[in-house]
Amino acid sequence: MSQIAGLPFFKMNGIGNEIIVLDLRGTGAAVSPADARAIHADPALAYDQLMILSQPRKPGTHAFMTILNNDGSESGACGNGTRCVAWVLMRDGAPDTLALETSAGTLACERVGERRFRIDMGAPKLGWRDIPLQHEVVDTSAVTIAGIEQLSGSADLGPFCAVNMGNPHAVFFVNDAASLDLARIGPRLETHAVFPERANISLAQTGAAQDGRDTILLRVWERGAGITRACGSAACATLVAASLTGRTGRAANVDLPGGRLVIEWRESDNHVLMTGDVELEFEGRLNPELFA
Repeated sequence: MSQIAGLPFFKMNGIGNEIIVLDLRGTGAAVSPADARAIHADPALAYDQLMILSQPRKPGTHAFMTILNNDGSESGACGNGTRCVAWVLMRDGAPDTLALETSAGTLACERVGERRFRIDMGAPKLGWRDIPLQHEVVDTSAVTIAGIEQLSGSADLGPFCAVNMGNPHAVFFVNDAASLDLARIGPRLETHAVFPERANISLAQTGAAQDGRDTILLRVWERGAGITRACGSAACATLVAASLTGRTGRAANVDLPGGRLVIEWRESDNHVLMTGDVELEFEGRLNPELFA
């Protein structure tokens, strides 16, 4: 029987990014990839990312956060899920600012509304080894894939901008993001040989300014999860890519199918800040039958 059978969970979403939070601090329990797939197989619990909290490892942090995709693979970052974790911890008495450890670094979280949070996602990595890419690329803001039109079935995909925001991201700027077949493009490019650790594939379309900020329409195929209604790290990577290529300034509204995130690439320290809402759908305990 799984170590997590019978333990409490929170089913949440961050602007449509389906999240489950498991607080395992003090339990000694661990989640296996098979456990993660078993939870996702329940239609009521189907999720994009599973956020697992364990005891903090560094002084001054509130928890160590492990992130699993619904196929059981590990993710280095999930901004929408991190906001959900912040809500859970603050509901249980944590202060309105806190720090969470991840395999990709420490994330600072701040409550800015009842269910609205700002996450400091850290600085983007732009070197080809850090993303990583398979081979040396001098300009990672304009990376080409030979035969991409035949591979993707689209003539609208040109060079992509590669950014690591805890996960590797490939951002394609297109004329009409809604018209492209992301269900075909995503899996073919996620596993392309140029990405030794696979990649999140984003289709981005820049638009007119709103609320004093540029806007970006975004659709995302997430590595290990497929098409999702929102992806926070992809929104961050896309803003960085748009700024680097002169399509926007250093702040923008990023509109995903699930809702809007406000992203800022702060000049003073190069960190990317993501602000958005969360929703609690329901909570309960994991049925042991899931793991039979």
